[in-house]
Amino acid sequence: MTYIGTTTLGDALTVSDMGFGGMALTPVYGGVEPGKALSTLHHAVDLGVSFLDTADVYGAGDNERLIAQLLRDRREEVTLATKFGIVGDPRKRSEGGASTRGDRAYVHEAVDASLRRLGIDTIDLYYLHRPDPSVPIEDTVGAMAELVAAGKVRHLGLSEVTAGELASAHAVHPITAVQSEWSIWSRDVEARVVPAAAALGVGFVPYSPLGRGFLTGTVIGVDTLAPNDFRRTLPRFAAGTLQRNLGVVDAVNSVAGDLGATPAQVALAWLYAQGRAFGLPVVPIPGTRSAERVTENAGALGIELDAAQLAVLNSAGEHVEGARSEDLQWVSEGRDF
Repeated sequence: MTYIGTTTLGDALTVSDMGFGGMALTPVYGGVEPGKALSTLHHAVDLGVSFLDTADVYGAGDNERLIAQLLRDRREEVTLATKFGIVGDPRKRSEGGASTRGDRAYVHEAVDASLRRLGIDTIDLYYLHRPDPSVPIEDTVGAMAELVAAGKVRHLGLSEVTAGELASAHAVHPITAVQSEWSIWSRDVEARVVPAAAALGVGFVPYSPLGRGFLTGTVIGVDTLAPNDFRRTLPRFAAGTLQRNLGVVDAVNSVAGDLGATPAQVALAWLYAQGRAFGLPVVPIPGTRSAERVTENAGALGIELDAAQLAVLNSAGEHVEGARSEDLQWVSEGRDF
């Protein structure tokens, strides 16, 4: 069994070397069986994957309620992160179904609601899920700092922020981690955000480190996705574009074959290598509905990629077609110039 140690992010927060992304345990990629979802969470913590990530918007609060069931008996074993700031359904953003709020009143309202759903007194890491363009990020983070002073939150994080937004926020209160999409086929954050985090001593928590499942080779066509699958809204998963992107899957499979590893393990090992290259702590949070996949993912911690293997993966990632979001203003890529 792979040994899972710890990594220290910014502001002296120590977490398991790998985390678990709770969004996969909501209907965003299709139906979810609650009993199996809870069993998967318990297995993750049993294995040592104790850094759990959720958000108030996942399942309209249901994901926090699910994790609350685990926390009733295992709170001391878990480092819990949750997020606020998205109002509405992000799957329907193009239809005006989601917006953002970062005003002081909402910061306090949102944290109290999350604490109630989670059944706990303090959140270990509290992220701003998306910046509110109508509120200076310094004001939002100032309000979040009040939560730390009140003992409701221990550490602060930011999701999908630009390098400039990170610097402005960090000047108000130490930022522990930036969470953004980062993987072999989503590397835009390497241009500015990752170097900024490294310079400020902020950790990085990549979400969708397996390319929303694409890098594992399990998505070979749009018709393999459920009708309500969120990925159908993403440009790089569009018919035709998806097929042209299969070259990156071939590269991951090739390296996996050489190592006797799985594609998921290779994709995760690549992220750890990138963290070392950029000089900052990286803790990916792959999500899954399967306990077996949690075990598989943890195996990435025992894999080292050599220079030739990294070159193959890097080259394949440079030829990906399609944006990672239908609205680039929704992610840092569209705002970080």
